[in-house]
Amino acid sequence: MDLRLSEKYETYREAVRVFLDEHRSLWRQPMADSDGRPSAAGRSWQALLIEHGYTCRTIPKEYGGHGGKADILESFIAAEEFHRVGAPTGLANQGISMFVPTLLECGTPEQKERWIRPTISGEIVWCQGYSEPGAGSDLANLQTRAVEDGEDFIVNGQKIWTSSAHFSDMMFVLVRTEPEAPKHQGISYLILSMDTPGIEVRPLKTMTGRAEFNEVFFTDVRLPKTQIVGERGAGWQVANTTLKHERGMLGDPGQANAMLGRVVAIMEEETLDGVRLIEHPGLQDRLLRLQARAQAMKLHGLRLLTHGLKGEDAGVARLIVKLNGTILNHEIAAFAIDVLGELGALYEDSPHLKDRGFWQSTHMFSLGLIIGGGTSQIQKNIISERGLGMPREPKPASTGA
Repeated sequence: MDLRLSEKYETYREAVRVFLDEHRSLWRQPMADSDGRPSAAGRSWQALLIEHGYTCRTIPKEYGGHGGKADILESFIAAEEFHRVGAPTGLANQGISMFVPTLLECGTPEQKERWIRPTISGEIVWCQGYSEPGAGSDLANLQTRAVEDGEDFIVNGQKIWTSSAHFSDMMFVLVRTEPEAPKHQGISYLILSMDTPGIEVRPLKTMTGRAEFNEVFFTDVRLPKTQIVGERGAGWQVANTTLKHERGMLGDPGQANAMLGRVVAIMEEETLDGVRLIEHPGLQDRLLRLQARAQAMKLHGLRLLTHGLKGEDAGVARLIVKLNGTILNHEIAAFAIDVLGELGALYEDSPHLKDRGFWQSTHMFSLGLIIGGGTSQIQKNIISERGLGMPREPKPASTGA
């Protein structure tokens, strides 16, 4: 099998390299401000990437995208070159990576016109209102309700583990609009402004020392009934469209390979007993095993992209991405901590921190992503039941009254 690229694609690769070199001073700036929102440099970089088709490639121009045709190899080459030099592949957040593709599939023309352009440009930041204290892994058990009042809904309830809610402009949220319907029905997918009266956000500090997650409380929050995506009561179907994109985002093979590149750089620089870490057999073995898994993920991503372009359902192949990706990323971070040796135990403001504590923070945060977006245990159930046709997990026996 000849895996060499044609002259057309080699020319494209060279053009990507020239582009990255010409704009190095821009993409080396912070892509986010201290509050987590996209920085001016981040928005400028995003605009440049959209213009050249390196991100939002197939989003129509009338919605602010590049308006180009999908090309598997060009997308693959661009991602490979961006990760090779450590350049950001564009703004990535819940609005851009999850809400926009959901809106393209399920939204009205008016909603697409209103929300996609400012979202992909970084002007509007979104958060996701899914999990609740009693409805985490069992998302369909959510109890936040929306009651009709004329032309409006009145929303009351609570969400938890809401990433970015403390600096977001908008939220896409699941609420129960038909409380008498079966739990997978009667759910609607609404969009609302975080400035709406009656919304309270309480940050939750995690073991990383930061507050990426939040509790969000709704008390008589009023919003127009027109702010619904899809049909009323059919929010579960819309939500699963979003989850599909979320799980793909959490299992990004490019991220795994970029992280491994950073580990290799440490191993080539650091020494133990006068020998570079990259030359230690035990560490070599662990590195090669992780590289093989990351390479398999990358090739699997191409397989899924091919299915998508052909309009095919990838089946069980799609279901394994989140499970495999989040576990692999955590194991890569754990390997980096081991490679750092005693420096891996440092944190916060130690002057000897490597990469400003990137690996310590990533090791802890990536553990949370194994839980977020559907726990690994839930993912295994989905794979076995939906992908492999195995019997459903039995429910606990009733203890009686």
